[in-house]
Amino acid sequence: MTTASPELRRPQADPSASRSLIVAVVVIAAMTGLRIAYASLIDLRTDEAYYWTWSKEHVLSFLDHPPTIAWFIRFGTLIFGDTNLGVRFAGIVTMLCTQLLLADIVRRVTHDVRAIVLALLMPEAALYYGLLMAKVAPDVALIPFAVAMLWSLVRLVESGDQRWWLAAGLFGGLSLLSKFTAVMMLPAILAFMLVPDWRLAQLRSPYPWLAALIALVLFSPVLIWNYQHDWASFRFQLVRATAQRAVSLRTVGDYIGLQWGLVGFVLFPVVLSGLAFTAWRGYRAREPVAILLSTAVIVPFLYFLWKSLTLRVGDTWPMFMWPAGFAAAAINIAMLPREGWPKWMIRSTVRWANAAIVAGIAMVVLVFFYYVAAPWNFIGRTDPIGGEANFEAVVVRVEAELQETGATWIATTDYRTYAMLRWFLKDRVPIIEVTERGRFQGFKDPGMDRIKGHTGLYVAREPDQLLPLWDLTTAKREPLEHVKRVWRGVVMDTYALEKLTGWTPELSPPPDTPFFRWRVLAQYAPGDSIVMAVLSGRSHSND
Repeated sequence: MTTASPELRRPQADPSASRSLIVAVVVIAAMTGLRIAYASLIDLRTDEAYYWTWSKEHVLSFLDHPPTIAWFIRFGTLIFGDTNLGVRFAGIVTMLCTQLLLADIVRRVTHDVRAIVLALLMPEAALYYGLLMAKVAPDVALIPFAVAMLWSLVRLVESGDQRWWLAAGLFGGLSLLSKFTAVMMLPAILAFMLVPDWRLAQLRSPYPWLAALIALVLFSPVLIWNYQHDWASFRFQLVRATAQRAVSLRTVGDYIGLQWGLVGFVLFPVVLSGLAFTAWRGYRAREPVAILLSTAVIVPFLYFLWKSLTLRVGDTWPMFMWPAGFAAAAINIAMLPREGWPKWMIRSTVRWANAAIVAGIAMVVLVFFYYVAAPWNFIGRTDPIGGEANFEAVVVRVEAELQETGATWIATTDYRTYAMLRWFLKDRVPIIEVTERGRFQGFKDPGMDRIKGHTGLYVAREPDQLLPLWDLTTAKREPLEHVKRVWRGVVMDTYALEKLTGWTPELSPPPDTPFFRWRVLAQYAPGDSIVMAVLSGRSHSND
Protein backbone atom coordinates (compact mmCIF):
# COMPACT_ATOMS: atom_id res chain seq x y z
CA MET A 1 0.00 0.00 0.00
CA THR A 2 1.38 3.42 -0.93
CA THR A 3 0.33 6.99 -0.27
CA ALA A 4 -0.68 9.24 -3.12
CA SER A 5 2.22 11.13 -4.63
CA PRO A 6 2.39 14.96 -4.73
CA GLU A 7 1.11 14.81 -8.31
CA LEU A 8 -2.18 13.36 -7.05
CA ARG A 9 -3.04 16.27 -4.74
CA ARG A 10 -6.16 18.20 -5.66
CA PRO A 11 -5.93 21.93 -6.45
CA GLN A 12 -8.78 24.39 -6.08
CA ALA A 13 -11.32 24.28 -8.90
CA ASP A 14 -11.22 26.94 -11.62
CA PRO A 15 -14.75 28.37 -12.19
CA SER A 16 -14.07 28.95 -15.90
CA ALA A 17 -12.66 25.50 -16.57
CA SER A 18 -16.04 23.93 -17.37
CA ARG A 19 -16.35 26.19 -20.42
CA SER A 20 -13.07 24.81 -21.73
CA LEU A 21 -14.37 21.29 -21.25
CA ILE A 22 -17.55 22.09 -23.21
CA VAL A 23 -15.46 23.53 -26.05
CA ALA A 24 -13.34 20.36 -26.04
CA VAL A 25 -16.42 18.16 -26.30
CA VAL A 26 -17.73 20.20 -29.24
CA VAL A 27 -14.35 20.01 -31.00
CA ILE A 28 -14.12 16.25 -30.46
CA ALA A 29 -17.64 15.76 -31.83
CA ALA A 30 -16.80 17.80 -34.93
CA MET A 31 -13.49 16.01 -35.49
CA THR A 32 -15.16 12.64 -35.02
CA GLY A 33 -17.59 13.60 -37.77
CA LEU A 34 -14.63 14.57 -39.93
CA ARG A 35 -13.00 11.18 -39.36
CA ILE A 36 -16.22 9.38 -40.21
CA ALA A 37 -16.43 11.34 -43.46
CA TYR A 38 -12.78 10.58 -44.25
CA ALA A 39 -13.26 6.89 -43.46
CA SER A 40 -16.32 6.74 -45.71
CA LEU A 41 -15.08 8.74 -48.70
CA ILE A 42 -11.41 7.85 -49.16
CA ASP A 43 -10.54 4.63 -51.01
CA LEU A 44 -9.01 1.86 -48.94
CA ARG A 45 -5.25 1.68 -49.18
CA THR A 46 -3.65 -1.62 -50.09
CA ASP A 47 -2.65 -2.52 -46.55
CA GLU A 48 -6.18 -1.79 -45.33
CA ALA A 49 -7.62 -4.10 -47.99
CA TYR A 50 -5.04 -6.71 -46.99
CA TYR A 51 -6.16 -6.59 -43.36
CA TRP A 52 -9.78 -6.80 -44.56
CA THR A 53 -8.94 -10.11 -46.27
CA TRP A 54 -7.73 -11.34 -42.88
CA SER A 55 -11.14 -10.59 -41.40
CA LYS A 56 -12.62 -13.16 -43.79
CA GLU A 57 -10.39 -15.94 -42.47
CA HIS A 58 -10.61 -18.03 -39.31
CA VAL A 59 -7.05 -18.56 -38.13
CA LEU A 60 -5.33 -17.93 -34.81
CA SER A 61 -2.84 -15.41 -36.15
CA PHE A 62 -1.12 -14.14 -39.30
CA LEU A 63 2.39 -13.94 -40.68
CA ASP A 64 2.66 -10.16 -40.50
CA HIS A 65 0.85 -9.33 -37.26
CA PRO A 66 -1.32 -10.74 -34.44
CA PRO A 67 -5.04 -11.14 -35.13
CA THR A 68 -6.77 -8.27 -33.28
CA ILE A 69 -6.93 -5.93 -36.27
CA ALA A 70 -8.81 -8.62 -38.20
CA TRP A 71 -11.31 -8.91 -35.33
CA PHE A 72 -11.73 -5.13 -35.24
CA ILE A 73 -12.48 -5.06 -38.96
CA ARG A 74 -14.94 -7.91 -38.60
CA PHE A 75 -16.70 -5.94 -35.86
CA GLY A 76 -17.06 -2.90 -38.11
CA THR A 77 -18.20 -4.83 -41.17
CA LEU A 78 -20.83 -6.67 -39.14
CA ILE A 79 -22.39 -3.26 -38.50
CA PHE A 80 -21.77 -1.39 -41.77
CA GLY A 81 -21.05 -4.22 -44.19
CA ASP A 82 -18.00 -4.51 -46.46
CA THR A 83 -17.74 -0.75 -46.96
CA ASN A 84 -14.96 1.75 -46.38
CA LEU A 85 -16.61 2.84 -43.14
CA GLY A 86 -17.20 -0.74 -42.06
CA VAL A 87 -13.52 -1.59 -42.42
CA ARG A 88 -12.40 1.59 -40.64
CA PHE A 89 -15.13 1.96 -38.03
CA ALA A 90 -13.12 0.42 -35.18
CA GLY A 91 -10.53 3.16 -35.57
CA ILE A 92 -13.21 5.80 -34.96
CA VAL A 93 -14.21 4.02 -31.74
CA THR A 94 -10.66 3.42 -30.51
CA MET A 95 -9.80 7.09 -30.93
CA LEU A 96 -12.63 8.08 -28.58
CA CYS A 97 -11.67 5.36 -26.09
CA THR A 98 -8.05 6.54 -26.13
CA GLN A 99 -9.09 10.13 -25.48
CA LEU A 100 -11.30 9.13 -22.55
CA LEU A 101 -8.50 7.07 -21.01
CA LEU A 102 -5.99 9.90 -21.42
CA ALA A 103 -8.42 12.35 -19.87
CA ASP A 104 -8.98 10.07 -16.88
CA ILE A 105 -5.23 9.55 -16.38
CA VAL A 106 -4.69 13.30 -16.30
CA ARG A 107 -7.74 13.83 -14.09
CA ARG A 108 -6.55 11.33 -11.52
CA VAL A 109 -3.02 12.77 -11.48
CA THR A 110 -3.81 16.50 -11.52
CA HIS A 111 -7.54 17.09 -10.84
CA ASP A 112 -7.07 20.04 -13.19
CA VAL A 113 -9.78 20.53 -15.82
CA ARG A 114 -7.52 22.60 -18.08
CA ALA A 115 -4.97 19.80 -18.13
CA ILE A 116 -7.76 17.32 -18.92
CA VAL A 117 -8.85 19.48 -21.86
CA LEU A 118 -5.28 19.50 -23.19
CA ALA A 119 -5.10 15.72 -22.94
CA LEU A 120 -8.37 15.43 -24.87
CA LEU A 121 -7.37 17.83 -27.64
CA MET A 122 -3.72 16.97 -28.21
CA PRO A 123 -4.59 13.79 -30.14
CA GLU A 124 -6.98 15.81 -32.29
CA ALA A 125 -4.13 18.17 -33.16
CA ALA A 126 -1.83 15.40 -34.43
CA LEU A 127 -2.27 13.96 -37.93
CA TYR A 128 -1.30 10.61 -36.44
CA TYR A 129 -4.58 10.51 -34.52
CA GLY A 130 -6.81 13.41 -35.61
CA LEU A 131 -7.06 11.91 -39.11
CA LEU A 132 -5.07 8.68 -39.41
CA MET A 133 -6.90 6.83 -36.65
CA ALA A 134 -9.49 6.45 -39.40
CA LYS A 135 -6.89 4.40 -41.32
CA VAL A 136 -6.90 0.70 -40.49
CA ALA A 137 -3.61 -0.63 -39.15
CA PRO A 138 -2.62 -2.93 -36.26
CA ASP A 139 -1.54 0.20 -34.36
CA VAL A 140 -5.19 1.33 -34.25
CA ALA A 141 -5.91 -1.79 -32.19
CA LEU A 142 -2.76 -1.50 -30.09
CA ILE A 143 -3.14 2.13 -28.99
CA PRO A 144 -6.27 1.92 -26.77
CA PHE A 145 -5.04 -1.25 -25.06
CA ALA A 146 -1.58 0.24 -24.40
CA VAL A 147 -3.15 3.39 -22.94
CA ALA A 148 -5.55 1.26 -20.88
CA MET A 149 -2.56 -0.59 -19.44
CA LEU A 150 -1.00 2.73 -18.39
CA TRP A 151 -4.36 3.84 -16.97
CA SER A 152 -4.53 0.66 -14.85
CA LEU A 153 -1.11 1.37 -13.35
CA VAL A 154 -2.12 4.97 -12.59
CA ARG A 155 -5.14 3.54 -10.77
CA LEU A 156 -2.75 1.32 -8.82
CA VAL A 157 -0.74 4.37 -7.69
CA GLU A 158 -3.87 6.31 -6.82
CA SER A 159 -5.54 3.56 -4.82
CA GLY A 160 -2.59 1.54 -3.56
CA ASP A 161 -4.59 -1.56 -4.53
CA GLN A 162 -2.22 -4.14 -6.02
CA ARG A 163 -5.11 -5.86 -7.80
CA TRP A 164 -4.88 -3.20 -10.50
CA TRP A 165 -1.89 -5.19 -11.76
CA LEU A 166 -4.40 -7.76 -13.00
CA ALA A 167 -6.11 -5.17 -15.20
CA ALA A 168 -2.70 -4.06 -16.45
CA GLY A 169 -1.94 -7.67 -17.37
CA LEU A 170 -5.24 -7.95 -19.21
CA PHE A 171 -4.62 -4.84 -21.29
CA GLY A 172 -0.96 -5.71 -21.76
CA GLY A 173 -1.94 -9.09 -23.20
CA LEU A 174 -4.45 -7.44 -25.52
CA SER A 175 -1.72 -5.03 -26.60
CA LEU A 176 0.56 -7.93 -27.53
CA LEU A 177 -2.36 -9.55 -29.32
CA SER A 178 -2.61 -6.37 -31.42
CA LYS A 179 0.99 -5.71 -32.44
CA PHE A 180 4.40 -7.01 -31.44
CA THR A 181 5.76 -3.51 -30.74
CA ALA A 182 3.75 -3.59 -27.51
CA VAL A 183 6.80 -5.32 -26.02
CA MET A 184 8.51 -1.92 -26.09
CA MET A 185 6.29 -0.87 -23.18
CA LEU A 186 8.09 -3.38 -20.95
CA PRO A 187 10.97 -1.06 -19.95
CA ALA A 188 8.45 1.50 -18.69
CA ILE A 189 6.68 -1.15 -16.61
CA LEU A 190 9.97 -2.40 -15.15
CA ALA A 191 11.03 1.15 -14.31
CA PHE A 192 7.61 1.74 -12.72
CA MET A 193 8.15 -1.33 -10.54
CA LEU A 194 11.83 -1.02 -9.67
CA VAL A 195 12.84 2.66 -9.52
CA PRO A 196 10.39 3.95 -6.85
CA ASP A 197 10.91 3.11 -3.18
CA TRP A 198 8.25 0.41 -3.35
CA ARG A 199 10.45 -1.93 -5.40
CA LEU A 200 10.77 -4.67 -2.78
CA ALA A 201 7.03 -4.62 -2.07
CA GLN A 202 6.30 -4.95 -5.79
CA LEU A 203 8.74 -7.82 -6.25
CA ARG A 204 7.24 -9.68 -3.28
CA SER A 205 3.66 -9.12 -4.39
CA PRO A 206 2.05 -11.94 -6.41
CA TYR A 207 0.05 -9.50 -8.52
CA PRO A 208 2.73 -8.32 -10.99
CA TRP A 209 3.59 -11.95 -11.71
CA LEU A 210 -0.06 -12.87 -12.13
CA ALA A 211 -0.36 -9.92 -14.53
CA ALA A 212 2.51 -11.30 -16.60
CA LEU A 213 0.80 -14.70 -16.67
CA ILE A 214 -2.50 -13.14 -17.81
CA ALA A 215 -0.69 -11.30 -20.60
CA LEU A 216 1.02 -14.50 -21.71
CA VAL A 217 -2.26 -16.45 -21.77
CA LEU A 218 -3.93 -13.77 -23.89
CA PHE A 219 -0.96 -13.80 -26.26
CA SER A 220 -1.07 -17.61 -26.54
CA PRO A 221 -3.01 -17.73 -29.86
CA VAL A 222 -0.03 -16.06 -31.53
CA LEU A 223 2.38 -18.44 -29.84
CA ILE A 224 0.32 -21.47 -30.82
CA TRP A 225 0.05 -20.35 -34.46
CA ASN A 226 3.78 -19.69 -34.63
CA TYR A 227 4.61 -23.04 -33.04
CA GLN A 228 2.52 -24.68 -35.75
CA HIS A 229 4.20 -22.66 -38.53
CA ASP A 230 7.89 -22.76 -37.68
CA TRP A 231 7.80 -19.45 -35.75
CA ALA A 232 7.11 -17.64 -39.02
CA SER A 233 5.88 -14.31 -37.56
CA PHE A 234 8.93 -13.88 -35.37
CA ARG A 235 11.32 -14.73 -38.21
CA PHE A 236 9.43 -12.33 -40.48
CA GLN A 237 9.58 -9.42 -38.02
CA LEU A 238 13.12 -10.04 -36.75
CA VAL A 239 14.47 -9.36 -40.24
CA ARG A 240 13.94 -5.65 -39.61
CA ALA A 241 15.29 -5.79 -36.06
CA THR A 242 18.51 -7.59 -37.03
CA ALA A 243 19.19 -6.45 -40.60
CA GLN A 244 22.58 -4.82 -41.13
CA ARG A 245 22.57 -1.78 -43.38
CA ALA A 246 24.92 1.10 -44.00
CA VAL A 247 24.45 4.13 -41.75
CA SER A 248 22.37 6.81 -43.44
CA LEU A 249 21.63 10.29 -42.15
CA ARG A 250 18.80 10.41 -44.66
CA THR A 251 16.79 7.77 -42.78
CA VAL A 252 17.49 9.58 -39.51
CA GLY A 253 16.12 12.76 -41.06
CA ASP A 254 13.14 10.78 -42.35
CA TYR A 255 12.37 9.56 -38.85
CA ILE A 256 12.66 12.95 -37.14
CA GLY A 257 10.73 14.65 -39.93
CA LEU A 258 8.06 11.98 -39.72
CA GLN A 259 7.49 12.63 -36.02
CA TRP A 260 7.59 16.39 -36.50
CA GLY A 261 4.98 16.23 -39.23
CA LEU A 262 2.63 13.58 -37.87
CA VAL A 263 2.70 14.61 -34.22
CA GLY A 264 2.64 18.28 -35.20
CA PHE A 265 5.14 20.96 -36.15
CA VAL A 266 4.31 22.84 -32.94
CA LEU A 267 2.93 19.97 -30.84
CA PHE A 268 6.01 17.76 -31.26
CA PRO A 269 8.40 20.11 -29.40
CA VAL A 270 5.69 20.87 -26.83
CA VAL A 271 5.36 17.15 -26.06
CA LEU A 272 9.12 16.61 -25.98
CA SER A 273 9.46 19.47 -23.51
CA GLY A 274 6.73 18.01 -21.31
CA LEU A 275 8.37 14.60 -21.46
CA ALA A 276 11.73 16.01 -20.42
CA PHE A 277 10.21 17.71 -17.37
CA THR A 278 8.19 14.60 -16.53
CA ALA A 279 11.24 12.33 -16.75
CA TRP A 280 13.29 14.72 -14.60
CA ARG A 281 10.48 14.94 -12.06
CA GLY A 282 9.89 11.19 -12.02
CA TYR A 283 13.43 9.89 -11.72
CA ARG A 284 14.52 12.68 -9.35
CA ALA A 285 11.64 12.09 -6.92
CA ARG A 286 11.11 8.41 -7.81
CA GLU A 287 7.50 9.22 -8.64
CA PRO A 288 5.86 6.15 -10.28
CA VAL A 289 3.39 7.83 -12.68
CA ALA A 290 5.96 10.26 -14.06
CA ILE A 291 8.46 7.41 -14.50
CA LEU A 292 5.84 5.29 -16.26
CA LEU A 293 4.62 7.92 -18.72
CA SER A 294 8.03 9.35 -19.62
CA THR A 295 9.74 5.97 -20.05
CA ALA A 296 6.85 4.67 -22.17
CA VAL A 297 7.81 7.31 -24.77
CA ILE A 298 11.53 7.89 -24.31
CA VAL A 299 12.66 4.27 -24.65
CA PRO A 300 10.80 3.48 -27.91
CA PHE A 301 11.63 6.95 -29.28
CA LEU A 302 15.34 6.36 -28.73
CA TYR A 303 15.13 2.81 -30.06
CA PHE A 304 13.54 3.97 -33.29
CA LEU A 305 16.09 6.77 -33.51
CA TRP A 306 18.86 4.18 -33.27
CA LYS A 307 17.20 1.95 -35.86
CA SER A 308 16.74 4.93 -38.16
CA LEU A 309 20.51 5.07 -38.58
CA THR A 310 20.22 2.08 -40.92
CA LEU A 311 16.51 1.57 -41.59
CA ARG A 312 13.56 3.72 -42.60
CA VAL A 313 11.13 3.71 -39.68
CA GLY A 314 7.57 3.23 -40.85
CA ASP A 315 5.02 5.94 -40.23
CA THR A 316 2.79 3.88 -37.93
CA TRP A 317 5.51 2.21 -35.87
CA PRO A 318 5.80 5.01 -33.27
CA MET A 319 2.04 5.66 -33.08
CA PHE A 320 1.56 3.67 -29.88
CA MET A 321 3.95 5.77 -27.80
CA TRP A 322 2.77 9.36 -28.27
CA PRO A 323 -0.51 9.17 -26.29
CA ALA A 324 1.60 8.68 -23.15
CA GLY A 325 3.52 11.76 -24.23
CA PHE A 326 0.30 13.74 -24.52
CA ALA A 327 -0.65 12.75 -20.98
CA ALA A 328 2.82 13.66 -19.70
CA ALA A 329 2.73 17.07 -21.42
CA ALA A 330 -0.74 17.88 -20.04
CA ILE A 331 0.26 16.81 -16.53
CA ASN A 332 3.46 18.85 -16.75
CA ILE A 333 1.51 22.05 -17.49
CA ALA A 334 -0.58 21.47 -14.36
CA MET A 335 2.50 20.68 -12.25
CA LEU A 336 4.67 23.67 -13.15
CA PRO A 337 2.80 26.25 -11.00
CA ARG A 338 2.58 23.80 -8.08
CA GLU A 339 6.35 23.37 -8.14
CA GLY A 340 7.01 27.12 -8.12
CA TRP A 341 8.43 27.57 -11.58
CA PRO A 342 8.68 31.19 -12.86
CA LYS A 343 5.40 32.69 -14.04
CA TRP A 344 6.84 33.70 -17.42
CA MET A 345 7.82 30.09 -18.04
CA ILE A 346 4.39 28.82 -17.07
CA ARG A 347 2.65 31.38 -19.31
CA SER A 348 4.95 30.54 -22.22
CA THR A 349 4.36 26.79 -21.82
CA VAL A 350 0.58 27.25 -21.78
CA ARG A 351 0.67 29.57 -24.81
CA TRP A 352 2.75 27.11 -26.82
CA ALA A 353 0.43 24.23 -25.88
CA ASN A 354 -2.64 26.22 -26.94
CA ALA A 355 -0.94 27.27 -30.17
CA ALA A 356 -0.01 23.64 -30.86
CA ILE A 357 -3.64 22.55 -30.55
CA VAL A 358 -5.00 25.34 -32.75
CA ALA A 359 -2.33 24.92 -35.43
CA GLY A 360 -2.53 21.13 -35.31
CA ILE A 361 -6.29 20.93 -35.68
CA ALA A 362 -6.14 23.44 -38.53
CA MET A 363 -3.55 21.23 -40.25
CA VAL A 364 -5.68 18.11 -39.80
CA VAL A 365 -8.71 19.88 -41.31
CA LEU A 366 -6.60 21.21 -44.19
CA VAL A 367 -5.28 17.75 -45.04
CA PHE A 368 -8.80 16.34 -44.83
CA PHE A 369 -10.12 18.83 -47.38
CA TYR A 370 -7.10 18.28 -49.61
CA TYR A 371 -7.95 14.61 -49.96
CA VAL A 372 -11.74 14.83 -49.88
CA ALA A 373 -12.47 17.96 -51.91
CA ALA A 374 -9.42 19.39 -53.68
CA PRO A 375 -8.83 18.57 -57.38
CA TRP A 376 -5.05 19.01 -57.29
CA ASN A 377 -2.13 16.67 -56.79
CA PHE A 378 0.72 18.62 -55.20
CA ILE A 379 2.90 15.61 -54.36
CA GLY A 380 2.82 13.61 -57.59
CA ARG A 381 3.38 9.86 -57.59
CA THR A 382 4.66 9.88 -54.02
CA ASP A 383 1.29 10.94 -52.61
CA PRO A 384 0.52 8.38 -49.85
CA ILE A 385 -3.23 8.38 -50.51
CA GLY A 386 -3.35 9.08 -54.22
CA GLY A 387 -0.52 6.62 -54.77
CA GLU A 388 -2.98 3.82 -54.07
CA ALA A 389 -6.27 5.42 -55.10
CA ASN A 390 -8.57 4.78 -58.06
CA PHE A 391 -7.86 1.05 -58.27
CA GLU A 392 -11.43 0.65 -59.44
CA ALA A 393 -10.29 1.68 -62.94
CA VAL A 394 -8.05 -1.41 -63.00
CA VAL A 395 -10.90 -3.61 -61.78
CA VAL A 396 -13.15 -2.44 -64.62
CA ARG A 397 -10.62 -3.68 -67.17
CA VAL A 398 -10.03 -6.89 -65.23
CA GLU A 399 -13.76 -7.69 -65.31
CA ALA A 400 -13.88 -6.94 -69.03
CA GLU A 401 -10.97 -9.31 -69.72
CA LEU A 402 -12.55 -12.02 -67.58
CA GLN A 403 -15.60 -11.83 -69.84
CA GLU A 404 -13.64 -11.74 -73.10
CA THR A 405 -11.17 -14.53 -72.29
CA GLY A 406 -13.51 -16.78 -70.32
CA ALA A 407 -11.07 -16.79 -67.41
CA THR A 408 -12.53 -18.08 -64.17
CA TRP A 409 -9.81 -17.05 -61.72
CA ILE A 410 -7.16 -14.38 -61.17
CA ALA A 411 -3.47 -14.73 -60.33
CA THR A 412 -1.25 -12.02 -58.82
CA THR A 413 2.35 -11.95 -57.65
CA ASP A 414 2.10 -9.37 -54.88
CA TYR A 415 -0.20 -9.19 -51.90
CA ARG A 416 -1.20 -5.58 -52.54
CA THR A 417 -2.75 -6.30 -55.93
CA TYR A 418 -4.27 -9.49 -54.50
CA ALA A 419 -5.86 -7.54 -51.62
CA MET A 420 -7.27 -4.76 -53.79
CA LEU A 421 -8.78 -7.22 -56.27
CA ARG A 422 -10.41 -9.18 -53.47
CA TRP A 423 -11.76 -5.95 -51.97
CA PHE A 424 -13.38 -4.74 -55.18
CA LEU A 425 -14.55 -8.12 -56.47
CA LYS A 426 -15.74 -9.29 -53.03
CA ASP A 427 -14.69 -12.90 -53.76
CA ARG A 428 -16.98 -13.26 -56.77
CA VAL A 429 -13.91 -14.62 -58.57
CA PRO A 430 -11.19 -16.81 -56.99
CA ILE A 431 -8.03 -14.74 -56.55
CA ILE A 432 -4.65 -16.21 -55.64
CA GLU A 433 -1.33 -14.60 -54.98
CA VAL A 434 0.81 -17.38 -56.45
CA THR A 435 3.94 -16.14 -54.65
CA GLU A 436 4.55 -15.50 -50.93
CA ARG A 437 2.21 -18.35 -50.04
CA GLY A 438 3.69 -18.21 -46.54
CA ARG A 439 1.41 -15.23 -45.94
CA PHE A 440 -1.70 -17.38 -46.41
CA GLN A 441 -1.05 -20.35 -44.14
CA GLY A 442 -4.32 -21.74 -42.85
CA PHE A 443 -6.48 -19.66 -45.20
CA LYS A 444 -9.62 -21.20 -46.65
CA ASP A 445 -9.80 -22.72 -50.14
CA PRO A 446 -10.29 -19.78 -52.54
CA GLY A 447 -12.18 -22.02 -54.98
CA MET A 448 -9.78 -24.55 -56.49
CA ASP A 449 -12.66 -26.19 -58.36
CA ARG A 450 -12.84 -23.03 -60.48
CA ILE A 451 -9.07 -22.81 -60.88
CA LYS A 452 -7.78 -26.30 -61.69
CA GLY A 453 -7.85 -26.88 -65.43
CA HIS A 454 -9.40 -23.47 -66.16
CA THR A 455 -8.12 -20.35 -67.86
CA GLY A 456 -6.83 -17.66 -65.53
CA LEU A 457 -6.09 -13.95 -65.74
CA TYR A 458 -2.75 -12.70 -64.48
CA VAL A 459 -2.79 -9.14 -63.07
CA ALA A 460 0.61 -7.65 -62.26
CA ARG A 461 1.83 -4.22 -61.34
CA GLU A 462 4.64 -3.49 -63.77
CA PRO A 463 7.37 -4.73 -63.88
CA ASP A 464 6.27 -7.72 -61.77
CA GLN A 465 5.14 -9.56 -64.91
CA LEU A 466 8.84 -10.03 -65.71
CA LEU A 467 9.55 -12.11 -62.59
CA PRO A 468 11.79 -15.08 -63.52
CA LEU A 469 9.83 -17.48 -61.30
CA TRP A 470 7.37 -17.97 -64.16
CA ASP A 471 10.13 -20.01 -65.85
CA LEU A 472 9.65 -22.58 -63.06
CA THR A 473 6.05 -23.24 -64.11
CA THR A 474 4.27 -24.76 -67.10
CA ALA A 475 2.12 -21.65 -67.48
CA LYS A 476 1.49 -20.19 -70.92
CA ARG A 477 1.00 -16.43 -70.78
CA GLU A 478 -0.61 -14.32 -73.46
CA PRO A 479 -0.30 -10.53 -73.03
CA LEU A 480 -3.66 -8.77 -73.30
CA GLU A 481 -3.35 -5.09 -72.31
CA HIS A 482 -1.74 -2.53 -70.02
CA VAL A 483 -3.95 -0.51 -67.68
CA LYS A 484 -2.90 2.81 -66.19
CA ARG A 485 -4.12 3.81 -62.76
CA VAL A 486 -4.51 7.59 -62.71
CA TRP A 487 -5.20 9.92 -59.78
CA ARG A 488 -5.86 13.62 -60.37
CA GLY A 489 -4.16 13.57 -63.74
CA VAL A 490 -1.02 11.69 -62.66
CA VAL A 491 -0.26 8.08 -63.68
CA MET A 492 0.43 6.28 -60.41
CA ASP A 493 0.94 2.73 -61.68
CA THR A 494 0.59 0.57 -64.76
CA TYR A 495 -0.74 -2.98 -64.63
CA ALA A 496 -0.15 -5.78 -67.09
CA LEU A 497 -3.06 -8.15 -67.83
CA GLU A 498 -2.25 -11.55 -69.31
CA LYS A 499 -4.21 -14.68 -70.18
CA LEU A 500 -2.95 -17.67 -68.22
CA THR A 501 -3.33 -21.32 -69.31
CA GLY A 502 -1.67 -24.69 -68.77
CA TRP A 503 -0.94 -24.34 -65.07
CA THR A 504 -2.60 -24.71 -61.67
CA PRO A 505 -0.98 -22.89 -58.70
CA GLU A 506 -0.25 -24.68 -55.44
CA LEU A 507 -1.92 -23.34 -52.32
CA SER A 508 0.77 -24.89 -50.10
CA PRO A 509 4.05 -25.09 -52.04
CA PRO A 510 7.21 -26.38 -50.31
CA PRO A 511 8.65 -23.78 -47.89
CA ASP A 512 12.01 -23.70 -49.69
CA THR A 513 10.51 -22.53 -52.99
CA PRO A 514 10.06 -18.95 -54.25
CA PHE A 515 6.32 -19.61 -54.35
CA PHE A 516 6.22 -19.92 -50.54
CA ARG A 517 8.86 -17.47 -49.33
CA TRP A 518 7.82 -13.93 -48.49
CA ARG A 519 9.83 -10.97 -49.65
CA VAL A 520 12.45 -9.60 -47.28
CA LEU A 521 11.23 -6.26 -45.96
CA ALA A 522 14.26 -5.00 -44.11
CA GLN A 523 15.23 -2.07 -46.29
CA TYR A 524 12.05 -0.01 -46.26
CA ALA A 525 9.07 -0.03 -44.01
CA PRO A 526 5.31 0.23 -44.29
CA GLY A 527 3.08 3.18 -44.70
CA ASP A 528 4.07 6.39 -46.40
CA SER A 529 3.07 9.52 -44.57
CA ILE A 530 1.90 12.76 -46.09
CA VAL A 531 4.86 14.60 -44.63
CA MET A 532 7.50 12.06 -45.59
CA ALA A 533 6.17 11.80 -49.12
CA VAL A 534 6.91 15.50 -49.47
CA LEU A 535 10.26 15.38 -47.68
CA SER A 536 11.68 12.28 -49.31
CA GLY A 537 10.24 12.61 -52.80
CA ARG A 538 9.79 8.86 -53.13
CA SER A 539 7.35 6.11 -52.21
CA HIS A 540 7.91 2.96 -50.19
CA SER A 541 6.06 -0.27 -49.93
CA ASN A 542 3.45 -0.98 -47.29
CA ASP A 543 3.20 -4.05 -45.15
